[in-house]
Amino acid sequence: MLKTTITGSLPKPAWLAEPEKLWAPWAAEDPDRLEEAKHDAVRLAILDQEQAGIDIVTDGEQSRQHFVHGILEKIEGIDFEKKTTIGIRDDRYDADCPTVVSELKRSGPIHADEVKFARAQTERPLKFTMPGPMTIVDTLADEHYGDRPKMAMAFAKILNDEARELVAAGVDNLQFDEPAFNVYLDAVPTWGVEALNRAVEGLDCTTAVHICYGYGIEANLQWKATLGDVWDQYEAILPALSDSDIDQVSLEFAGSRVPLEVVKLLDGKKDVLVGAIDVTTLTAEAPEEVAKVIRAAMEFTSPERIFPCTNCGMVPLPRTVSQGKLKALGAGAALVRAEL
Repeated sequence: MLKTTITGSLPKPAWLAEPEKLWAPWAAEDPDRLEEAKHDAVRLAILDQEQAGIDIVTDGEQSRQHFVHGILEKIEGIDFEKKTTIGIRDDRYDADCPTVVSELKRSGPIHADEVKFARAQTERPLKFTMPGPMTIVDTLADEHYGDRPKMAMAFAKILNDEARELVAAGVDNLQFDEPAFNVYLDAVPTWGVEALNRAVEGLDCTTAVHICYGYGIEANLQWKATLGDVWDQYEAILPALSDSDIDQVSLEFAGSRVPLEVVKLLDGKKDVLVGAIDVTTLTAEAPEEVAKVIRAAMEFTSPERIFPCTNCGMVPLPRTVSQGKLKALGAGAALVRAEL
């Protein structure tokens, strides 16, 4: 009960990549040294989680520079040399994005070796994250499909093929990250959920979708400042997700203006990864602060449905801050667990 987990990413050590930076270049150019550095970082990421009392651990996304492009780099049909500046997340910010120039194809395993290595480092349930179809589509320029739903379904099949192999390699929990769900509210109940269902089709593991308001970076903070006193994006999309094939929904609550009662919109059909750690602050929460969020969530769903979690990835944070937040998450959940 109240098993803890994180949304996925943790800060990278300075000997792997430049700290506190998204898209940080790798510190090592030699492929063998880089692979060794990635493995060492995964070991530390898992150890940090275990020592903090995190029940369902991840590899901290230590082997990927970016949560979306980490998989796209291995998919045929995407030209990374042909960058196009587009407005992503409904023009929240501009980005130089790779371009889809032909039919999308996955020629072989992409993350299987990463999963096998992480699986060998821990006996705890292992979670692995991949970008969801809608978020992938929103992070690419398209010169081939000419239709976002059609391209999303093509990616959904690729994600499903990859996911099946990852489960065979030892993944217990597979999460699809869909921050775009909080932006394109009208599309989520239609092709957004359709593509997500295709991505999890036939998977023999626990599946989750993560929907948050983004990293603690300036562009996201500016966007949040425009959302008013009540953030009601979840209200528009959770009813559709309650009828989806996903097992768990990961939501942001700590330090946000999301009313916790939106959990009721999942109608008790889904587990809820309750974001109880604010990733936009440089101070670790007190365990009691985490416990307070968990107790509040218990007013709207049963404790058996609650998995205390972080709001979003922590890759842009200093390592000492993320380690403190991990410990707070583990300790806060332990407080409530003891009460129960």
